[in-house]
Amino acid sequence: MKRDDSQPAGSPQQDENHIIAERRAKLAEWRQTGGAYPNDFARENTAGKINELYDVRTRDELDAACVEVKLAGRIMLKRVMGKAAFVTLQDLSGRIQAHVSRDLIGEENYSAFKRWDMGDIVGVVGTLFRTRTGELTIECAQIRLLAKSLRPLPEKFHGLTDQEQKYRMRYVDLITNEESRFTFVVRSRIVQSIRNYMVRHGFLEVETPMMHPIPGGATARPFQTHHHALDMQLFLRIAPELYLKRLVVGGFEKVFEINRNFRNEGLSPRHNPEFTMMEFYEAYSEYRQLMDFTEGMLRHSAREALGGEVFEFQGRSLDFSKPFARLTIVDAIRHSHPGFSSTQLADVGWLRDKLAAMHVETSPQMGLGALQLALFEETTEADLWDPTFIVDYPAEVSPLARRSDTNPEVAERFELFIAGREIANGFSELNDPEDQAARFAEQAKAKDAGDEEAMYYDADYIRALEYGLPPTGGCGVGIDRLVMLLTDAANIRDVILFPQMRPE
Repeated sequence: MKRDDSQPAGSPQQDENHIIAERRAKLAEWRQTGGAYPNDFARENTAGKINELYDVRTRDELDAACVEVKLAGRIMLKRVMGKAAFVTLQDLSGRIQAHVSRDLIGEENYSAFKRWDMGDIVGVVGTLFRTRTGELTIECAQIRLLAKSLRPLPEKFHGLTDQEQKYRMRYVDLITNEESRFTFVVRSRIVQSIRNYMVRHGFLEVETPMMHPIPGGATARPFQTHHHALDMQLFLRIAPELYLKRLVVGGFEKVFEINRNFRNEGLSPRHNPEFTMMEFYEAYSEYRQLMDFTEGMLRHSAREALGGEVFEFQGRSLDFSKPFARLTIVDAIRHSHPGFSSTQLADVGWLRDKLAAMHVETSPQMGLGALQLALFEETTEADLWDPTFIVDYPAEVSPLARRSDTNPEVAERFELFIAGREIANGFSELNDPEDQAARFAEQAKAKDAGDEEAMYYDADYIRALEYGLPPTGGCGVGIDRLVMLLTDAANIRDVILFPQMRPE
């Protein structure tokens, strides 16, 4: 074999290359037998279920029952001791030990087995027994190699230690890291619990387009693509909102979608350009009812995923069992910063000066509400540890929300913050087509003036509203951020199986 002079002798890369070469040679030998990569092993048991059913049985009970099992898994540990060996096999449900002896499987099979490597995937058939140390074990009557691992697994006690490599090679991370496996199992439970909760409350799950001729439903910069057959520009969706409300117009009065959204924005511990949302819309509902429903749904998710409503996140307790707080933007600022007076927070000039001192950019078009929101985001948002609904957002930054009947400068809108991050956003929907058309026109002016996140004018959506949208409430819940909370993950990449990364 030609030496790789690009790596110093004895380097980890050269050592790995040597191991891979040895394993490829073993694969070549296996191919010569004509039985490489078989596809006829049908497993009947899993490690977790075997442990659940039989770990309580005594040695004598197992011997008397003669329990036969047929299991497949990856070799995670192998100890050869002359004529016999122990291997630890891992599948998704857990691990179990197997005992392999030359006398039971035969000289030829045992010689082949001794050349198998850590990471190889095998199938075993045998009976359960307890070793002298009391460990539940499979006595192998048959053991077969099903798939060859050509690359060595990371060091057995630590797995991948480079965080970036964990994200790039999630497949290896899942093999070697039980915490990662647990995180993504819990994620699946959370999504399923939300789906069950919505269906139980009479909502219909739907699917709406992921490629839009006009991006809408949120203020964000979209990704663009081109459809060659139609010769038209399309955008990956930034939100499904406008399509879901079209369905409410059509008579689907309670709908939800668990969907992928795409926003052409920066990366951070809380942001990934591709992310998962759950959005739901209910006719004849409004934002206060939505808050009650959203609170109940999150409480249900915590119970289903963790078994309780009180849990730890980043070393601090979070309690979903208590009623979630509800504060206006100004009340929240004053609660966090009592030194700011109500008079100051109602003074446009004072707000501009304060934000300028904090190096927060503002524009002449920003009114009182938008300035108050900017100050809230700069000074208060990160302090909202306990679940808190911030209510009554400025109408000028809520282009799809219904204005308050008592104050047209305010929208009937809320955002839910937990542990200093936004988890949900909801509002009473704007169903007045003329008001919506005027707001779209204002957004279009802002876009023409250089605001890349401003909305487009969607004439078809206005046409849908002109057929009549009933009074409706809608809400979006960030699934990734919710999973972060319930799995105690500090970085959004820890809860996304394949997060966006720069090329290697």
